[in-house]
Amino acid sequence: MNSLTAGIIVFPGSNCDRDANFALTINGFDTKYIWHDFNQLLDFDLVFIPGGFSYGDYLRVGALARFSPVMSSVEKYILNKRGLVLGVCNGFQILTEAGILPGALTVNTSHRFICKDVEVEVVNYDTPFINDVQKKILILPIAHKEGRYINDNKLDPKNIVLKYKENPNGSFDDVAGIINEEYNVFGLMPHPERACHSVLGNEDGNYIFQSIRRYLSSAESINN
Repeated sequence: MNSLTAGIIVFPGSNCDRDANFALTINGFDTKYIWHDFNQLLDFDLVFIPGGFSYGDYLRVGALARFSPVMSSVEKYILNKRGLVLGVCNGFQILTEAGILPGALTVNTSHRFICKDVEVEVVNYDTPFINDVQKKILILPIAHKEGRYINDNKLDPKNIVLKYKENPNGSFDDVAGIINEEYNVFGLMPHPERACHSVLGNEDGNYIFQSIRRYLSSAESINN
């Protein structure tokens, strides 16, 4: 079986791409960094849009990154169903700004930056990103000032994957992570890549990466 590959997009100001690389590598992925001006075909099993402060979070978080050439490649990658897309924190914000995921992320109700571990409840196991999770509650770190998910339209419950047990930011319906209709794009505010090793004191993030790996490996076996 061929190794699974993951492309990690790097925007000016991103600061979680190295964390993403570490987490994906220890979970068995061959990784490659993809610069924001890349505008060719993305040929990976997984595309990871990491957190950070893309373009300094000027205008709105994710709004400038949404217009980077690489996002056109991401949209084609999704449309052609070439693999999975995972957007974490700023990556989630970019996906909503691009209209790939519904809704938007805005300032926390506290108007303060929040950095702490939170409990999130798995409410939909039937996705490529959560299928191998062995727990109902995951402990994952958050680090954001604009992580409050809002949506003027009613969100289908099947598109909600994770909910906060104790809502830290005023997010609509306690949403911590959502998936698109085709189940191949997952956006979440908590950082699984910061909870993937015993030295970090928490390995719950590995459930997500191993779920992705199991799904992609199974799909590869079927295709072969």
